[in-house]
Formats: sequence, C-alpha cells, structure tokens
Amino acid sequence: MNQPLLVFNEKGIYCEKAGVYIDAWRPVDKCIITHGHADHSRWGHKQYITHANNVPIIKHRLGEISVTGKAWNETFKINGVKFSLHPAGHIIASAQVRVEYKGEVWVFTGDFKTEDDGLAEVYEPVKCHTFITECTFGLPAFKWEPQAEVFKDINEWWASNIADGRTSILFGYSLGKAQRILKHLDTSIGKIYTHGAVENMTEVVRPLYSLPETTLITRDTSKEEIKGNIIVAPPSAHGSTWIRRFVPYVTASASGWMTFRGARRRRAIDRGFVLSDHADWEGLLSAIDATGCEKVIATHGYTDIFSRYLREELGYDARTEKTQYEEESAEIDTSASLSNQKIENED
Repeated sequence: MNQPLLVFNEKGIYCEKAGVYIDAWRPVDKCIITHGHADHSRWGHKQYITHANNVPIIKHRLGEISVTGKAWNETFKINGVKFSLHPAGHIIASAQVRVEYKGEVWVFTGDFKTEDDGLAEVYEPVKCHTFITECTFGLPAFKWEPQAEVFKDINEWWASNIADGRTSILFGYSLGKAQRILKHLDTSIGKIYTHGAVENMTEVVRPLYSLPETTLITRDTSKEEIKGNIIVAPPSAHGSTWIRRFVPYVTASASGWMTFRGARRRRAIDRGFVLSDHADWEGLLSAIDATGCEKVIATHGYTDIFSRYLREELGYDARTEKTQYEEESAEIDTSASLSNQKIENED
C-alpha cells in the first residue's frame, strides 16, 4: 500500500480512503471519537461517531451535536473501509478504533490501560499490522501497584482522617478518574460528597454504570455536616476559595504522576496515591505484543524514548508522531522538572 491507511495532518489522524478523522483536534466533517475527555472529543465537527455509552457523555460536554453511537465490535463501513470500536479500558466508554482496508489493519488506541478497574469496559487486545499507541507513562519508572492495594490505602487514609477530626478531599478528573474513585470508596466509613463538576458528570453516566450514592455540595451544605466524610473534587478545586470552607481538611491526589518523589510537595498535596487511567511501562509493552503488529507509532507521551526502546531492544519498526492530546497537561506541567530528570536518568 503506497498511501498509509492513516496519516497525521494539521487537523488530526486522517483516513483518506474513508474521508474520516479519528479524534481530530480541529473541526472536520466526520470524526470518530475514542472517548469523552476534552482533548479527544472536541467541539465543531459536523458529524460524530463514537461508542453508544459515550454519546451522553459528549452530548453533556458539547451540547446538541450530530452523533451516531456504535456497539462494541460492530463493523461499519465508510467508503469501503471497515471500522469497529473495541474497549480501551482508559475510562468508561473509551474505545480503540480498528481500521481495515484490503486486508491491511491499523488500530488507534486513543488512551488506554490494561488493568480491569471494575468500572470501565476491560481493555481488549486487537490484532493488527500497525498499532498507534499513546505512551503517557512510557518509562520503566512507571509501574502500577494492583488497584486493590491502592484503594485499601485510600480507604485507610480516609478512616484515619476521621479519627483525627478532619475532612478528606481527594482530587481526580471529573470524567473517568472521579467515577473510578467513587466506585471503590468504602461507604461503611462515611458519606461521599462531590464537587459540582464531579456530580454533574456522574449523574450523566449513572444510568449506564453502577456507582454508589453521592451527595452534591451546595451553598447550603454546612462544614459540620461534611466533617469527617470524604469529598471527591477535580484538581482545579485545589487552592480555590471553594475549598476553604472545609477546614480542617487533608488533601490527596490520585494520579500516575505521584510516582515521582516531590510531585506531591510541588502541588501542595498532603498525600499522593499512584492511580492512573493510562497503561504503565509493562502495560504498554504487553499491549503491543498482544496485537502481533509489525509497526508501532508512538504518540503523546515519552514518544522518543519509548519508540527507540521498541526499535533497538525489541526490533519493532517504530516511529513517533505529534498530536494535540493534552488531557494530563496540568499534571505534567507541575511535575515537569521531575519528569525531565527521570528522562535523563533513563536515557
């Protein structure tokens, strides 16, 4: 095949044969969307195609759009090109996109993780010739502990804060991370309160996913009522005037970037829990191996280091491509100097 099945241009990832983009970062006529995070599902496309469970999510975020929902593994053709969506395990309703034309198969992962988190649809390996993979955490330094151990620590932290007469505030993205946290909090310890951004998104997905009862914090919610319980809030709430009303409180962040010593201190967080919705180093490598692919394209993350390892150590035909996916940028920025030091050490 002279022309690659998928190409990267100024608007996004493009399949010329079908006249369709995947997760385009500029407005296009037709776009397949992998998941609901703002960097992958942008406003302005004329027509959206995504998994059925992601339809209410992106409608909540983008308003009244023209969108078609597809089932998992449902094949649909556009100008003779076959497409299908497969679970990516990143967050609820997140998908990989399989693209096939005349026997040539490409897979774009979007964002993904291989661990079953008990909420998002479990990652599904998809055989292909060319695999386009994220590598947000594409360094050997990133190795996740089993989720059960992390939530054991989180729930013990919450319980100890109650004993000290303090409210627990746990930060996580309002779509994906927040619902994962809610799913695994031990409600026998106390009540779960939520920031408006978290509650609004949770209500959108609650009809489709089993989640515990939560209580929205309003202007009428008193500090005495909340004391000793736990609040789940987006990272943007940290340091805001909104948070001051809950004194005395203790804060924590659930993020893969908590791997770096000093990241918690730099963000003025009391406690860090290493919990990511992306694959770690081993998860990335195992995912690539499971596809049986020959070619790998590394995007958004430690692309140069990761692709070089794939070429020099594992023998893949691997290269990099630039994208405009920036979901984790706020956390990356706050850990920038630490990350750079780690890159130098791994290099």
